[in-house]
Amino acid sequence: MKPLQVGLLGMGTVGCGTWTVLKRNEEEITRRAGRPIRITWIATRTLERAHQATRGAKGIHLTTDPEEVIGRPDVDIVVELIGGIEPAKSYVLRAIANGKHVVTANKALLARHGNEIFAAAQKTGVMVAFEAAVAGGIPIIKALREGLTANRIEWIAGIINGTSNFILSEMRATGAPFATVLAEAQARGYAEADPTFDVEGIDAAHKLTIMSAIAFGVPMQLDKVYTEGITRLTREDLRYAEELGYRIKLLGITRRASVAGSANSEGIELRVHPTLVPAKRLIANVEGAMNAVLVKGDAVGATLYYGPGAGAEPTASAVIADLVDVTRMHTADPEHRVPHLAFQPDQLSNIPFLPMGEVRTSYYLRMRVLDRPGVLADITRILADREISIDAMIQKEPPEGEDRTDIILLTHQSIERQIVDAIAKIESLPTVNGKVVRIRMEELN
Repeated sequence: MKPLQVGLLGMGTVGCGTWTVLKRNEEEITRRAGRPIRITWIATRTLERAHQATRGAKGIHLTTDPEEVIGRPDVDIVVELIGGIEPAKSYVLRAIANGKHVVTANKALLARHGNEIFAAAQKTGVMVAFEAAVAGGIPIIKALREGLTANRIEWIAGIINGTSNFILSEMRATGAPFATVLAEAQARGYAEADPTFDVEGIDAAHKLTIMSAIAFGVPMQLDKVYTEGITRLTREDLRYAEELGYRIKLLGITRRASVAGSANSEGIELRVHPTLVPAKRLIANVEGAMNAVLVKGDAVGATLYYGPGAGAEPTASAVIADLVDVTRMHTADPEHRVPHLAFQPDQLSNIPFLPMGEVRTSYYLRMRVLDRPGVLADITRILADREISIDAMIQKEPPEGEDRTDIILLTHQSIERQIVDAIAKIESLPTVNGKVVRIRMEELN
């Protein structure tokens, strides 16, 4: 059978990995896809690297102009591995307009412009596949779109940024401060020279936006994600969390939730932030640069997906899985394909996203206070006035010669705006020194 021809945009780490795995496992992939899949065109700014990677291959054309690949009538699928928003968005939309299927690993592009891209693909009758956009080699998109399709998804909680997970793992294991471990992550190649997207939770927000849309059948709305990074976490808080039986992880969390004060109104939480998780949970023990996504469905219960979230060949694994899917469905009636966001396009919901102030969860609070009678009573009174109850507490003995100590409180579930109000009141007490540290908690049971 005639091979399906692929045009590859970008020959960086993932592009080279895709070429390598596709060539190495060519026979196996062909048996699964039902016909050969061949990369015949590569557009890249680094022609020398592409020449080295493809040396000896026949029928391969190299160019520095992506438009040349997109415009080729003999290219069936365009694989976009450039990254970023522009020119990637323009290339993807032009490929779709030219009637070509698209495979992309570009989570930022989809989180920001996925609705437009999917609408264009729907109109043209082509597929846009994006397994590699979330969690690298972990097949979480396929699990959400197909494997769990019988379920009403209740919530998702994921470690979906390997750089931040590596930093938190090393801080906990070595006791080193954030800046020291970040420098080590950069030296090892886990973190970019500018690590903002990773350590401030932006990369995780892109991925969470995609998963939430698929899980709940809503349009992608990146602007609704509450995002908080790990830059202000201290080794003291990681140590206290450990004493209390918890680990701190940067989690992306999305869940169905009832709106406070309304018996019948439902909203969707969409948030990325450091989170205390019980140390006995499997996801709390995911260390280093690995990713893990926990999905709770009403029928299946909780399912965990674990693996490398980045890297040349793990990400290539997801790209090629998409190529196989597109190849299998290449000639199928567009109406019979799996919808981009799992739900039929005309069945997407307008369920509102909850503002962060309305989210209900538990909290870790750490405050530096004067070591004198009545201080704890003042703090607990402020919490009680706002219907915030305490689950556990640690009060440390002050170091010799000092009159200040740490109090750590764990609360039961409370509404975020009430916690924020309580913290402001606690910080105004003359016996409390500086800011109250607040970290959200999730039991994930």
